[in-house]
Amino acid sequence: MLETNEYEQVLRHLYRKSLIMHNPSEFHPVLRFFFMDTLAHVDYTLGILAYNFMSARNEMSREYLRWRIDEEAKGDREKFPAFIDWLKGDHPETFAALPTVWRLLYDTEKPAQYMSFRLVIDPDSNLPVPSGFFFDTVEEFFAQPFLMSLYSESGLAKLFEEFIRSPPDGKPAAA
Repeated sequence: MLETNEYEQVLRHLYRKSLIMHNPSEFHPVLRFFFMDTLAHVDYTLGILAYNFMSARNEMSREYLRWRIDEEAKGDREKFPAFIDWLKGDHPETFAALPTVWRLLYDTEKPAQYMSFRLVIDPDSNLPVPSGFFFDTVEEFFAQPFLMSLYSESGLAKLFEEFIRSPPDGKPAAA
């Protein structure tokens, strides 16, 4: 690890979080994938910033990248980015309540992206993402209302199911 730095503190903050009061196997399968996927990207990005890039820890983390790319395209997972964009237009209050990382990454008007698995908020900047952003990200992903919305019979999961049943024009069928 590099000399103790602000990113190492965020890693410790992330690793203290627990899902002990939840059953992730009951989360909506697509939402569960993207929840865990985002945490893996955050962990990886923090690891690069807190550990030497060529450390054994970072080498192991890069192995997940190869598997993840194929997994993201399976089944209804490929619809997730369009779902977030749909929420922005059709359910702005739900969109506003999403974790910031999802709003940035899947909003087609934002430049944020995963680059070589690393979370990049501004691809035109060479500066690292501020550590405070990651503290906030961890808190958002472990906030009880958000975690509760991931369950298959909960709000966000129901909206995702509505979205995937909608016709190709993106407009949900009238109920």
